[in-house]
Amino acid sequence: MPTQTPAPDPSHGSDIEYVLKVARENHVKFIRLWFTDILGFLKSVAVPISGLEDTLESGVSFDGASIQGFARREESDMRARPDPATFQLLPWRKGEQAAVGAMFCDIVRPDGTPYEGDPRWVLRRMLQRAAKLGYTFYVGPEMEFFYFKSARGMEPLDEGGYFDLTPQDIANDIRRDTILTLEEMGIGVDFSHHEAAHSQHEIDLRYSDAMTMADNTMTFRLVVKELAQKHGVYATFMPKPLAGQNGSGMHINTSLFRGSTNAFFSKDNPDHLSDEARYYIAGLLTHIPALTLVLNQWVNSYRRLIPGYEAPAYISWALQARSDLIRIPAHQPGREDAVRVELRSPDPACNPYLAFACILSAGLDGIERKLELLPPVERNVAELSEAERRSLGIRSLPADLHSAIEEAEGSTLLRETLGEHVFTKLIENKRLEYDRYRAHVTDWELEQYLAVL
Repeated sequence: MPTQTPAPDPSHGSDIEYVLKVARENHVKFIRLWFTDILGFLKSVAVPISGLEDTLESGVSFDGASIQGFARREESDMRARPDPATFQLLPWRKGEQAAVGAMFCDIVRPDGTPYEGDPRWVLRRMLQRAAKLGYTFYVGPEMEFFYFKSARGMEPLDEGGYFDLTPQDIANDIRRDTILTLEEMGIGVDFSHHEAAHSQHEIDLRYSDAMTMADNTMTFRLVVKELAQKHGVYATFMPKPLAGQNGSGMHINTSLFRGSTNAFFSKDNPDHLSDEARYYIAGLLTHIPALTLVLNQWVNSYRRLIPGYEAPAYISWALQARSDLIRIPAHQPGREDAVRVELRSPDPACNPYLAFACILSAGLDGIERKLELLPPVERNVAELSEAERRSLGIRSLPADLHSAIEEAEGSTLLRETLGEHVFTKLIENKRLEYDRYRAHVTDWELEQYLAVL
């Protein structure tokens, strides 16, 4: 898709004034400018308060060739232009002599045009497409993660399970402090609890528009790790660190609104789903094999997507059953705004900007083409025979990273959603990762074969 220069934002000037005012009042000495590479790793450059005003107007230059998936060496000059609407103080740096603030950035070329390799721009293009159709895209992720005693091993802090209360356990204190920090930063939390695996936890973020939520997801991952470190432990979003136990997912609840009206709600249908919602679900089910490379981008992601561990392995949807790829949470009378589509395959180690963009793109494609939705499957799909699944039109998700790459390479929708640059760089990076993995001899192979072959 062609690169476009965004229209001027009339609130930009007032946002800059707000940032300067808050920074002065809170004795901020440094501002961290944040953005992500195509894999979703957070990048940061610090600017002293003396240069803040110029930075807000012009951004900071950097070498794009040194960022994963960004520019070639011969066209490496980039600028990180801060979005003043994202300004926040970092609570874990409060009380220090040099208070610190942070802002997310858009990446632009030297002439100020958006850089097509910027994940934030990929999402912004999809949101512009939705806006032309009259939609606002809302997202609410359920973030799962593990606490371990250190980064050098996988010793859990507890042996609790789903919704367990683990009295006098340090993890409860870390999770509490994490939520208080998030709320201090303006990131709403719906609830939190211990998850099914040992030392596994979940914090559900309160839904917001997709761009805000992508920024919040990146902030969330940093806060979880920062607060864990302050308590002397290590937090990880690795999808499947413990064999034989559940992995960590990032169930993504999504909805489309027209103004204040939820486009997914219908009072006339027994399941309360509108035609638009059905088309949207059909779009997700159609394109999910190709989207999986973005939603589950690591070799380790596919250790989680297997039957028996509360993660989907098959492409199906349901109104109630929790084993399906897509689930429609039960309708609450009077809460039409809460009708949503929950996608359960993504994991928390994805790039949220690319993930949200791809989900939206697939859903909009379903709406625009009015794709037919097969009936829901209200049975445990994993317990069906292969013949039964075939008769119901149920396909499997890619079983490994290699299969996901193959699915992605053949997808026109994914290529158009990510743009040629990001699409090509992502494929190249994932092929390299899988080639390295194939060349590695695992402990399992040594245990199984060394003494007998």
